[in-house]
Amino acid sequence: MDNNTTKSGVKTYAGGCHCGAVRFEADLDLSGPVGRCNCSICTKVNQAGVIVKPDAFRVTAGAENLSRYDLSVAPNHRAFCKRCGIQLYGAGHIPEIGGDFCSVNVLCLDGVEPLDLTFVYWDGRHNNWQAGPRNEAWRMNA
Repeated sequence: MDNNTTKSGVKTYAGGCHCGAVRFEADLDLSGPVGRCNCSICTKVNQAGVIVKPDAFRVTAGAENLSRYDLSVAPNHRAFCKRCGIQLYGAGHIPEIGGDFCSVNVLCLDGVEPLDLTFVYWDGRHNNWQAGPRNEAWRMNA
């Protein structure tokens, strides 16, 4: 076990945007499922997220290059690089998932192979959150 991994499987990962203007660290366990949502924004930005408490996520460089997008119907916001447009994370407060959260876009992590991840799928497009995650993607028009 390396010095960046704990017994619980949580490891500190570094990541950033495409142009390198924003860098971050996140304490994540990628041995479990990574969420994919079919809502309009997650689909368009190709988001794949792991939800953590805000103290498990740190912007380490380039905070001045971040901008945020607030979707009026959502209780959260998305943070993206002003230079290259890559969405790095989302954050907000949803009581049903434990309050304050940060959803790290794992596709922005350095050295993480997406083919090695296990995905679960959420039906955000139809606001069907009560169905929970499942192992196969939801059809957009279902």
